[in-house]
Amino acid sequence: MLLILLTLTLIIWIAATIDAAIGFSKLDSLEKARDIETGALLSVIVAARNEEKHIQLSVQSQLVQTYQNVEWILVNDRSDDKTGSMMDELKEIDSRVKVIHLTSLPEGWLGKNHALFEGYQQASGSRILFTDADVMYSPGAFAKAVGYFEAHELDHMTAAPDLSAKPFWLKAFVAFFLFGFSYYKRPWLANNPKSKTGIGIGAFNMVTIDAYKKIGTHEQIKMRPDDDLQLGRKVKEAGLKQRMVTALKLIEVEWYPNLKEALAGLEKNTFAGLHYRISMVLFSIFGVFVSQVVPFFTIFSNTKAIAMLSAINLIFLASLYTMVTKKMTRFSPFLFFALPFTALLFIFSIIRASYLTFKRGGIIWRGTKYTLNELRKKNDL
Repeated sequence: MLLILLTLTLIIWIAATIDAAIGFSKLDSLEKARDIETGALLSVIVAARNEEKHIQLSVQSQLVQTYQNVEWILVNDRSDDKTGSMMDELKEIDSRVKVIHLTSLPEGWLGKNHALFEGYQQASGSRILFTDADVMYSPGAFAKAVGYFEAHELDHMTAAPDLSAKPFWLKAFVAFFLFGFSYYKRPWLANNPKSKTGIGIGAFNMVTIDAYKKIGTHEQIKMRPDDDLQLGRKVKEAGLKQRMVTALKLIEVEWYPNLKEALAGLEKNTFAGLHYRISMVLFSIFGVFVSQVVPFFTIFSNTKAIAMLSAINLIFLASLYTMVTKKMTRFSPFLFFALPFTALLFIFSIIRASYLTFKRGGIIWRGTKYTLNELRKKNDL
């Protein structure tokens, strides 16, 4: 049985490595795009709930962008810290900033999705940039993004930021997360017009107003915790032109300050990503364990065939992991040696998120509870 499993996983890793090599070769770096300093009005929408630690620095990094024609709609989503007052201060120092203060959440909406939708209703630009409240931008980021967007006549573009992390195990976990995301979601397919696979990243989702209306706005994904991913999916399914790029030197976000908060953050969308199905949870746990933990131990097997198959598995695993870390992160590929431990940690996060979702009867996100029945009912896309 072990020989069969190792053979099957080897076939999978060979295919995934070839697929990634071809796919990553088609991902452009936004740093290489030409700058455009003026053009169509860009409406930047930032939704924030209790983001007093980040909102001011994030928006200030945007206000100094070299691209000139920008407006900002900052949406305070029922914050009970200083987020709202900080937004008002930003409005006072720059006339391009608008602020919306929300005090209630309509039934059937997740808070962030509702806030982004409310921001869109106040937008005047022909293009919208949905971004998070903790994202930091280099001064030329908007100019290069708009330049690339126009040059390729896009309807939607998403950019992979530099996910910064300081503690070793957090860094290793981020690298593992991006590794799994890459082979599971195959984000490069966003750049293939023949594929229906779409992608969206919360740090940077730029979309034309016409495309956003065509996909039905956030009203169509109002109960999705993974709204950023689903926005990209909707765009691609509508047959619109989409591109994913990397922007590791232009856009930076600290995913989470520590491993504990990373695990807590994954509570909201891990089970959603598995479509709230126990069968998918069990399949994911089994698949990750067999393909990414077992070979590290069976390489020491006394059975020559098992040891050899394990070694070849690890070679292709390392090749794929190195490709992902070099293209999607600024981390060292030597974090590969932590892979079996981060894989086990990821399995723990899946079990934990699923258990807590059932125990609570739903998810708790930014202080608001959304029931499991409600999420399942409204997430059948």
